[in-house]
Amino acid sequence: MRTAILSAAAIGALALGFATTGASAERAVVIPAAAIDVPAAKGPQVAVLAGGCFWGMEAVFEHVKGVTGVTAGYAGGTPATATYDAVSTETTRHAEAIRITYDPAKVSYATLLRVYFSIAHDPTEVNRQGPDSGPSYRSAIFPQSPDQARVARAYIAQLGRTRAWKQPIATRIEQGRFFPAEAYHQNFFDRNPTHPYIVTWDKPKVAAFKAGFPTLAR
Repeated sequence: MRTAILSAAAIGALALGFATTGASAERAVVIPAAAIDVPAAKGPQVAVLAGGCFWGMEAVFEHVKGVTGVTAGYAGGTPATATYDAVSTETTRHAEAIRITYDPAKVSYATLLRVYFSIAHDPTEVNRQGPDSGPSYRSAIFPQSPDQARVARAYIAQLGRTRAWKQPIATRIEQGRFFPAEAYHQNFFDRNPTHPYIVTWDKPKVAAFKAGFPTLAR
């Protein structure tokens, strides 16, 4: 459980991502773009990703061109337990997650996954990210279509073959509904820029994204 809130390069050619594990830890990781992507689609599309505290995940993807909205929430459990207090007990099967609405004409699902794996979180951690531990902080993708599931599985296998990380990728492909989190969790990064947790753990992620994906950042 977080104590903070309780107590207080061109995309096709870019080879560097950043695995961010703290305020002073921006480690360059060579990862390729995904070899396959979902078929072209018209109109808004949705992706649901989990990778630790949803404040930082939300902040990173809000800076991606083509993303039209990001909502912090919970995925993997039941409606009755989709609350911060319940999820923090680590008994609900929920993961802290984000729902990304994006324009596929401007950014692809595979590109979102590249940001997810290279910057938004450490995909080798099991049930933890940074200072937070427990299954609600696991690395998980919740595909919204069979095509998304196919692309996610293929990319995990592709990245595993690159041996970009010393440890194997722990990201799971899961099924489950997404439930928005409480209002005070939404846009937390923008509304609380001096919050100690944001300064220590999330601002470095946003900075790494802007440095690593300059043509994708806004």
